[in-house]
Amino acid sequence: MAINEKMLEEILSQYPAKVKRNRKKHIIIKDQEQARQEIEANTRTVPGIITNRGCAYAGCKGVVLGPLKDIVHITHGPIGCGYYSWLTRRNKAESSDPEKNFLQYCFSTDMQESDIVFGGEKKLTRMIDEVMEIFKPNAITISATCPVGLIGDDLGAVAKAAQEKHGIEVMSFNCEGYKGVSQSAGHHIANNILMDRVIGKGEWEEAPGKYPINMLGEYNIGGDSWEIERVLKEIGYTVISVMTGDGSYEELKNAHVAELNLVQCHRSINYIAEMLETKYGTPWLKVNFIGIQATIDSLRNMAIYFGDPVLIQKTEEIIAKELAEVEPVMEQYKRICQGKTAFCFVGGSRGHHYQGLFGELGIETVLAGYEFAHRDDYEGREVIPDIKLDADTKNIPDLHVEPDQRRFKLKVSSERMEKLKNEIPLSYYKGMNVEMKEGHLIVDDLNHYETEEFIKLLKPDIFASGIKDKYVVQKMGIPAKQLHSYDYSGPYAGFKGAVKFAEDVTMGFITPTWNFITPPWKNKPFLEGVIEEGGCSTC
Repeated sequence: MAINEKMLEEILSQYPAKVKRNRKKHIIIKDQEQARQEIEANTRTVPGIITNRGCAYAGCKGVVLGPLKDIVHITHGPIGCGYYSWLTRRNKAESSDPEKNFLQYCFSTDMQESDIVFGGEKKLTRMIDEVMEIFKPNAITISATCPVGLIGDDLGAVAKAAQEKHGIEVMSFNCEGYKGVSQSAGHHIANNILMDRVIGKGEWEEAPGKYPINMLGEYNIGGDSWEIERVLKEIGYTVISVMTGDGSYEELKNAHVAELNLVQCHRSINYIAEMLETKYGTPWLKVNFIGIQATIDSLRNMAIYFGDPVLIQKTEEIIAKELAEVEPVMEQYKRICQGKTAFCFVGGSRGHHYQGLFGELGIETVLAGYEFAHRDDYEGREVIPDIKLDADTKNIPDLHVEPDQRRFKLKVSSERMEKLKNEIPLSYYKGMNVEMKEGHLIVDDLNHYETEEFIKLLKPDIFASGIKDKYVVQKMGIPAKQLHSYDYSGPYAGFKGAVKFAEDVTMGFITPTWNFITPPWKNKPFLEGVIEEGGCSTC
């Protein structure tokens, strides 16, 4: 069942007039005849609406910084903010030195009322001293939460004094939750400081192997990065660093020696990708390792970039080998999933990426959107010059970088670069909207009211989103696939990850649980009629 403007108007009519005008800008029905449909994004959520968004602190510490395993990440703020200090996304990490893997710990200054009144700088200083005495990390990050910004603690001064005292990198991140309209602001803040204080500080001048790459925007949820790296290394690539899943401070310092940067999650880390290109001359390639065909396309695009016939041949050999293993298994799951529909509302690029994997199982995505996207995530990078900067966006300063006089090097000639851009998505992301089908819904910052109304109307067979709305949807009798931490499953990336995803989705469909749940629309009819007295008017 496709939705039309009349149905959309009926849903939005429950809002006050001003809220209705606001939300209508964030929702579009895909129209193939229009070259581009503009959607509002990266603006403040309407107060009172139950949103799935996180805060700037969640984006900085919870997403980008948190997976770096050899760094102690201190949250300066009340213990409640330690929710993201303890990680929530199952960012897996292994270390050759088990004493240098701090992902299982939660470091918080646990600010109390007295700290809010008198300041928390001394408490933070004491905590850094304790961390150095007990854990001896390679570096320390300090992430600010809302109260810290309100009382004016000078994190920069504390970090500078600690760095001079202990002789390691101590970085402060003014990522107070209110700094932006969503966690996207925190991504930007983290990108800036990692680029300024970590990347390029290593001593390497050349990569230790052939085809050196960085993986950007890959957070190793459920082991995704390990599955991707398995394939890449078998082909012959040298993975210099991963930003930031199973990543480390020591690896990140030498990211400048890579010859290509792969961008998986465009939203969270495109800032670093662009700065690396400016400073070191390293192009970035948009990739997607979610889904079999998407993985194949990404691997082939990488081989085209390097242009080595041996690499191209090896890529095809590995693709053929992997397909021979996974295709027969996928067929059994397709028979169960064929013809079903999905909602796919997830953060980062997942709302886009997972549509291909759903499609390979025969599941059509009828509604998709992002929690914290910008317009270019929907409409493609062509719209960036047209995006108007508002006060919230200007609140996050851009880091100005220039070519490194010693290390800048064009990895490919300008002539070949232009040729490659016509073949592969170099320095380019086309956005999600272009792949949505006619009549399907694209919704930015979907809230709980709209979620329930669209579910009642379209009745999807599966709802892919985060943990905040998972249980509400399940109580409506709809299987929910949690794609922020994979419901303790995974990996879902790469060839074998696609099989694991297919297995989990199929289990969601065939479980007898749903026989014991009655969706709301089965208790209340959509159409109600009234029999009026008086008989036939023509009699």
